[in-house]
Amino acid sequence: MSRRLDVLTGVHFVQGDIACAEGAIAAGCRFFAGYPITPSSEIAQHMAVRLPQVGGIYLQMEDEIASIAAVIGASWAGLKAMTATSGPGFSLMQENIGYAYMTETPCVIVDVMRGGPSTGQPTKPGQQDVMQAKWGSHGDYEVIALSPASVQEMFDLTIEAFNLSETYRCPVILLADEVIGHLREKLIIPEAEEIEVVERRRPEDLEGYKPFQPGEDLVPPMARLGEGFRLYITGLTHDEAGRPRASSPEAQGRLVRRLCDKIRLNRHRIVKFEEHYLEDAEIVVIAYGLPYRSALPAVEEARRRGIRAGIYRPITLWPQAEERLREIGERAHRVIVLEMNYGQMLREYQRWIDPDRIVFSPSFGEAIPTPEGVLGLIKRCMR
Repeated sequence: MSRRLDVLTGVHFVQGDIACAEGAIAAGCRFFAGYPITPSSEIAQHMAVRLPQVGGIYLQMEDEIASIAAVIGASWAGLKAMTATSGPGFSLMQENIGYAYMTETPCVIVDVMRGGPSTGQPTKPGQQDVMQAKWGSHGDYEVIALSPASVQEMFDLTIEAFNLSETYRCPVILLADEVIGHLREKLIIPEAEEIEVVERRRPEDLEGYKPFQPGEDLVPPMARLGEGFRLYITGLTHDEAGRPRASSPEAQGRLVRRLCDKIRLNRHRIVKFEEHYLEDAEIVVIAYGLPYRSALPAVEEARRRGIRAGIYRPITLWPQAEERLREIGERAHRVIVLEMNYGQMLREYQRWIDPDRIVFSPSFGEAIPTPEGVLGLIKRCMR
């Protein structure tokens, strides 16, 4: 095992929530603010132990509103920062999440989803926050959200979330679910030099610096508070210098287009997905997170029985690989959509795939999809 406390190299057997915390530390996270909430509390608990060991700061705040506010402040002070929550806390964070998008504040928000609405099922899995991740705050902005399906991916995609956040100067959301958060599996942490870590692009010109003046990639370099740069940070519509321009349609149009286009124009760099057996598939299963773990063995068993089945898994929930989904919809006889909600991402798939070809199978609480159940769906679609 590595002697470096920031990267505990080696093979471990841990919960997904612990893997997430270790991924954050390996990515360079040195600030965590949060409020305990099932089923994400183990992330906060582990960060409370680990961050002081690596020179970081842990704060338990009075609520989730204060937590995301502290994370935004820490990011502007120059630290990579994260919070973790579940559905009710995620709801409370939405106004400040919108502020983070408007002020282009890099940070990572982990939502270990449970059943809702309201307090719902604190100890049961759900995927009922995927639309809230996209549309939770008001206004026009584009979201990056990742969906892990294993303990290893809780580590890997947390690092990816930090890298995307620093690259595009925006919040990035990790959407796990209760089972993935509490599942115990093997975790392999590579050597530190094997972990790709993106650092924040800093400005060089002290005198001419404008905090929202973009480069060719539409992403501005970001100074930290206290370095001598002139910073004006506001949630109001602002110009490139940060000065409020709330009455200017030109400034609003210029700003909103850039906030959206820096993600939209880089979709091909951001979007990740996984697929198996799609070359000849007549029946395609679409699943992410926990349902994917049941769907893959079901598809493999169907193939063994001579059924031409395949599977598509979006790793990046926002944005989606729209072109690939259209191709799947054009070739497949039936598309089975599995979600632990009552049809949230389904609405997106219906935009790109003929709704008459889609078979939707929701699940709730402990009634999670099983390989046997998914195989039964596949067989019924062949009739």
